Amino acid sequence: MLVAVHQGPAKGDLAALVARAAATGADLLLFPEMATTGYHIGADIPRLAEPADGATALAVARLTREHGIAVAYGYPERDGDAVYNAVQLIGPDGARLANYRKTHLFGELDRAWFTPGERAVVRAELHGVHIGLLVCYDVEFPEMVRAHALAETELLLVPTALMTPYEVVADTLVPARAYESQLYLAYANHTGRERELCYCGRSCVVAPTGQVLARAGARDELLLADIDVDLLRASRAENTHLADRRPELYRDLVTPEGAA
Repeated sequence: MLVAVHQGPAKGDLAALVARAAATGADLLLFPEMATTGYHIGADIPRLAEPADGATALAVARLTREHGIAVAYGYPERDGDAVYNAVQLIGPDGARLANYRKTHLFGELDRAWFTPGERAVVRAELHGVHIGLLVCYDVEFPEMVRAHALAETELLLVPTALMTPYEVVADTLVPARAYESQLYLAYANHTGRERELCYCGRSCVVAPTGQVLARAGARDELLLADIDVDLLRASRAENTHLADRRPELYRDLVTPEGAA
């Protein structure tokens, strides 16, 4: 599977970007967090939020059918009175394959406007590859990525809005997550500024071996990388972190000793 990662400012020309990625032969295009509206937009979030099957989903579905490419995009999702920081995956036939709501909210920027999601693992299958979804800050919790690995996720898509001075997340932590949990990880960030935030770019696709297959700088860019399930299986056979786990020793991580 050929994966494309779009790095750029929010609210770009969605149709042109999908067409560009499809022209490369990519099977899947990943956009950043809140790509349809912008991330640091404050009180505009409730106004711009829409249902998972709303106008944006319909527009993306038309584009995926037209170009024969799957698309994952970040957006503000409305469900009743609640608004979630979400990512949705739509297949090349226009079908809605998976929708994930960010579970770990980052600071007041998230907490002021969003309700945290309650499902850790949301997955779908595309071209025989098991694909999982997280959003931004979620990937900084090793438990979240490990949960996906144990659920047999093979490719983890993570739209983000990573700002300066947190480049260490993109450069060090994301490759470490891919290696320690033995999966592919695609990480798509914004560029430019929103209000006082300066986005650092540094989008990437990382193999389970820890090899960075594609890495962006700070400017707008379209990354391409191959996802090879055979390589993943070989890497898991050699790097046996998942098989060598001893869960009985880790219970205190979630249930302190002596607690009911």
